[in-house]
Amino acid sequence: MAVEAEVLNELHRLRSRMPQLTGSLAASVDGFVLAQDMPDGEPEGLAALTAAALGVGRRMVDVAARGEFREMIVRGAGGYLATYAAGPSAILTLLADDRTNVGRLHLEGRRSGARIAELVATRFAGERPAVTRGQPGPPPTARGRILGALPVRIPPQSRHQP
Repeated sequence: MAVEAEVLNELHRLRSRMPQLTGSLAASVDGFVLAQDMPDGEPEGLAALTAAALGVGRRMVDVAARGEFREMIVRGAGGYLATYAAGPSAILTLLADDRTNVGRLHLEGRRSGARIAELVATRFAGERPAVTRGQPGPPPTARGRILGALPVRIPPQSRHQP
């Protein structure tokens, strides 16, 4: 079974455990939909916005010295939008109605985020094809992750100074 199908199955299981969810989306950190369970809306646009919010969230926890990004939640008049890190190369976004128990949302979101991280990690496990001399090889990887998906860290001495 393809990783995307397994991720979609996890989204369906999550929705069955938490009926207050109105949608869910797993995306790559660069904003591409891996799987989605949304009855309406614009999953591609939400995936792109989720990736942008992830960048802002990572920067905020970095500037505030709060460690690695884990999650963020936004509350609107009609409910919640919660985003959870799903390993280094994926992110999970959940849409929930305004009657949702936020503690339960976090519990289930963290659990599913960890499962999705495992599923996505299997996609890159053991990915080291042989390179023949003179022929281009696969994109460079670091610990099974595509380098373009790695977070950018700015060394403290090169940050903006007044």
